[in-house]
Amino acid sequence: QLQASGGGLVQAGGSLRLSCAASRQRYSMGWFRQAPGKEREFVAAIGWSGVRTYYADSMKGRFAISRDNAKNTVYLQMNTLKPEDTAVYYCAANAREYIGTVYSRYDYWGQGTLVTVSS
Repeated sequence: QLQASGGGLVQAGGSLRLSCAASRQRYSMGWFRQAPGKEREFVAAIGWSGVRTYYADSMKGRFAISRDNAKNTVYLQMNTLKPEDTAVYYCAANAREYIGTVYSRYDYWGQGTLVTVSS
């Protein structure tokens, strides 16, 4: 139900925009990431209307989450990327208007897209 895309290789300081297409509307959506050998980490989330957003502290000011409900798609704009941002990025969804950090509260997950930031 979720299809993530947009990952790739980028140099430090560069930007990428990830996309996540959902098969249905009225989902709250979130982005998580998992680096090799590390636990899954919350990145950002957005309510289904797009008004409410929430970011992990370390992402504020560099990442921006948005959505286009006409396309059932959520975006994660990532700027000033750092090597430590290297991870597989996953989009997730829930139908309860939850935009928090607990990954078990999200019911649906995309397949992940790899972001590699070179130094």
